Amino acid sequence: MSYSKEKVEGILNDGLQRRGFLKGLVACGVLSVLPGGRLLANESLNTKIPYLGEKEYETFRNACPRNCYDTCSIKTYVKDGVMQFIEGATESTFTKGGCCVKGNTYSRRVYSPKRIKYPMMQVGGKGSGSWKRLSWDDVISHIGDKILTMKKDDGHLLGAALTKYSGNFGITHYGVEGMFSSIGYTTRFGGTPCWPAGIDAQNFDTGNMWCNDPEEMKDSKYIILWGVNPASNSIHTMKYIYEAKRKGAKVIVIDPLFTETASKASEYVQVKAGSDGLLALAMTKIIIENNLHDKKWLKKNSHGYKKFATYLKTISVKKASEVSGLSEKLIKEIALDFAKADPATIWMGYGLQRHTNGGAMVRAIDALVAVTGNVGKYAGGARYGHLSTWGFNYNAMTNPKPEGSIGYTASGAVMGDVHGAGSDEKVKYSDRYLNINKTADGILTAADPKIKLLWVACKNPMAQDFDRNKLIKAFNTIDTVVVADQFFNETTKWADIVLPVTTQFEEYDVNVSYWHYWLSLNEQAIKPLHEAKSDLEIASLLSTYMNKKEKGSCTFPQKYDSKKSTIKEFNNGIYEQFGIKSWKDLRNGPAKAKAVIPFADGKFGTPSGKFEFYSEKAIEFGHTALPEYLEVRKPYDKYRLTTLHSRFSLHSQFQNLDWMEDVHPEPFVYINPSDATNKRIKTGDMVAVFNKQGLLRVKAKVTDNTPVGTFMMYEQWFNNSIYNVNELVDDTSSDMGSFKTGAPGIALQDTYVNVRKV
Repeated sequence: MSYSKEKVEGILNDGLQRRGFLKGLVACGVLSVLPGGRLLANESLNTKIPYLGEKEYETFRNACPRNCYDTCSIKTYVKDGVMQFIEGATESTFTKGGCCVKGNTYSRRVYSPKRIKYPMMQVGGKGSGSWKRLSWDDVISHIGDKILTMKKDDGHLLGAALTKYSGNFGITHYGVEGMFSSIGYTTRFGGTPCWPAGIDAQNFDTGNMWCNDPEEMKDSKYIILWGVNPASNSIHTMKYIYEAKRKGAKVIVIDPLFTETASKASEYVQVKAGSDGLLALAMTKIIIENNLHDKKWLKKNSHGYKKFATYLKTISVKKASEVSGLSEKLIKEIALDFAKADPATIWMGYGLQRHTNGGAMVRAIDALVAVTGNVGKYAGGARYGHLSTWGFNYNAMTNPKPEGSIGYTASGAVMGDVHGAGSDEKVKYSDRYLNINKTADGILTAADPKIKLLWVACKNPMAQDFDRNKLIKAFNTIDTVVVADQFFNETTKWADIVLPVTTQFEEYDVNVSYWHYWLSLNEQAIKPLHEAKSDLEIASLLSTYMNKKEKGSCTFPQKYDSKKSTIKEFNNGIYEQFGIKSWKDLRNGPAKAKAVIPFADGKFGTPSGKFEFYSEKAIEFGHTALPEYLEVRKPYDKYRLTTLHSRFSLHSQFQNLDWMEDVHPEPFVYINPSDATNKRIKTGDMVAVFNKQGLLRVKAKVTDNTPVGTFMMYEQWFNNSIYNVNELVDDTSSDMGSFKTGAPGIALQDTYVNVRKV
């Protein structure tokens, strides 16, 4: 990568961010850090870089609210009201002063010329690209009138729908759901595309999704990274893995692809996608046959072990070898080494459970960890995620429905006098829920009533949801689509109204992780740019307008204060858990929850109170009681398509920034040399990747990092390209998810495609 002297000097002199960009260059290897903070450019950069001190800056505490394991604690430096640079908070032993390459572009994100600056309306119709600037008064009155008219015409607001997810995971952003609750019973797209099959699996096994502190991994003796790529997507965890390795631990990566993490491991094991469950069961069988299972722990803490052990007798190690592509010798070696290590741990990635048998595979790996007695042990555990530090008040989410609101009954019908008079007070109403992983189908099939208004927040469904062509059709059936976002993207293209929202540096919030155990305050560091408003300020404006037109029509607070709203999220439980007396303590730096090893007391949240190899609850939801082998989806085309997260973007965020485009300018499909030869494809060739869902034209890159018969694409969004991997992904469900998230997950890793050179 080459950076001209003029280009770098231009960035250094632009009056905005310097330090974060330089850190990004360090991360990319363009610059080296010398003692005393001096920076040395490599031969591709012929210019002097001044060391930047920290004097004369205002400092603020912030946090990265993106959907990421690391949820970095941030320290922000502001001068003359302008955000100059950020760095990771040194007080957090997890963040430890560093940010990833994405985080180091935050100041450019805030000041990007591509930000949505004003409320806009697409006057030429969805997809036309003909936009008109509106005032906030005009846009709020337009939306408010639409909602009140729907309520008058239908007698309810079930025709108003919300799809919102993880573009901003700040706790106060759950107030978007509160905004919809405040207008009445509405339609919600429920569930999660991220991790539902695994959540169900772990709840069937342990009664909770709860993982050990990742910082403990430094003391693990044997680590299996199963379908997870922290060297790219959880870089702060890697230091604990490296430390364990330096102490003599063996680090095994089991993955269909040779990833960045695989290159750092003691050993890489290339498993065939979807065969992981059978591999785990075979390993467990070998451990028991070699008398290495923890009999004492199993007797005291497990339920149904004997039935599970009996089932394992039907598992063939030979078949597991054939299905997984691993030799019997290698399977036995890993199994026995894992069982002999104390403590040993397995970290399961979320891609692992994005198969039609994903939940069953997680249950099989949970069982492997349990049989060895590594559940409830320091530096052990079956690691997936946790929500144990998320006990906030969710104050903005708890708004009551307006008096007289009508919704769905248990039978799924709208009941009562639809004009709001004489409704049966004994009837219990609820919102209407549709599957977030089948958004297009939900919109098109929703009837009585059909969806007339869709609100999109913290989400880019056109870039990240599935069956995209059907989704475009679905959006075009809706009267009014409102999208609240920071940038124009694939979803705003199909919106009627776009609302500019603030970044985390322009509002107060509070953040925790679903992986580590740190709590971070997010302070407002700068005033909102342009006419951007936070999601909750927008809700307040809407409530003010609706109540002025029709008193009592909206219960959301009509006066909004970002700081006060954040303070209301704290409670004594949070203070106790994190060892602080007040939220103000977080101004001095992030705080860590008191150390607790999951299930160390032998108490599980299952019906039996123990680890359940045999789960009646699983039967209740249509699954086998035991963690049995379930075959993966059969191929429907020639090649498997695997989609990964890129270190340069987080879903559809960050890649649209010019700085990120400099280091990662275009997408590719990655093809094994054998497959490329068969199709006469070379690196740089333009190819068409296609299947029953659609077609995508993209350049090829030939690499043996992908196995024969498998293509790989990153699932990111490029704003300068029509590339969208979800052109090829259908909405086939994974096996689990309904128990805890209300809807099954998505089997997006079971996508199949073909290719031709164009």
